Amino acid sequence: MRLKLNRPICFFDLETTGAKVGKDRIVEIAILRVDIDKTESQKVWRINPEMEISYQAVQVHGITNEMVKSEPNFAYYSNEIYQFIKGCDLSGFNAIKFDIPILVEELIRAKIEFDFTQIRMIDSQVIYHKKEPRNLTAALKFYCNKDLENAHSALDDTIATYEVFKAQLEKYSDLEPDMDFLNEYSKRNNNLDFAGKIRIDSDNDATFAFGKYTGQKVVDVFKNDSGYYSWIMKGDFPEYTKKIFTKLKLSLINS
Repeated sequence: MRLKLNRPICFFDLETTGAKVGKDRIVEIAILRVDIDKTESQKVWRINPEMEISYQAVQVHGITNEMVKSEPNFAYYSNEIYQFIKGCDLSGFNAIKFDIPILVEELIRAKIEFDFTQIRMIDSQVIYHKKEPRNLTAALKFYCNKDLENAHSALDDTIATYEVFKAQLEKYSDLEPDMDFLNEYSKRNNNLDFAGKIRIDSDNDATFAFGKYTGQKVVDVFKNDSGYYSWIMKGDFPEYTKKIFTKLKLSLINS
């Protein structure tokens, strides 16, 4: 693999109770860590989500409520997972839109502080959709001429993502094997949070990307509508999004 690493990178995949970032929980997480010397190690955790796994999710990954009822919860594994990914960049397939936001929410609930602004995030799905718009199974077939035997098994999907990513670097000479370049290339938009509720405008200011104040600067809205921040804090928003709104609110108070 021609990727230049100055710190480890973790490829990972989640199986969850559903598809809603602010609500659903992890039932399985698999991580494949590649260290600077290209040494590889992998771990899998099966987790009791402490909520019902939706029928639709079971149909996708095959993990039932009965299968996880005796497993520890995420908080039990949280420090072990954190230590495994600490100091690493992160990569996955659809990771920026789904897997990383879900992981962020779980870490927040487990009281684990992880500064995601200090890591680079590489999304092989973004690269793939920009180059060859399809899904992971098709990507593995296209890039590696392999069939994905156990689709939606977290470890098999993680390994497949890693194989696709390596093949992408070999196939496209314009993909620089540099983590900063790939981090920028993997970005879908200019969101400040993972849920896409806060967007950076041309002035490099945070603006609302939803609701009646769409396109307006967050600090201006908080100045003129003091109750809007409270409404957000009581609303059904991801905790990470709420943390960013809180930082913006505090910056206004301290200015």
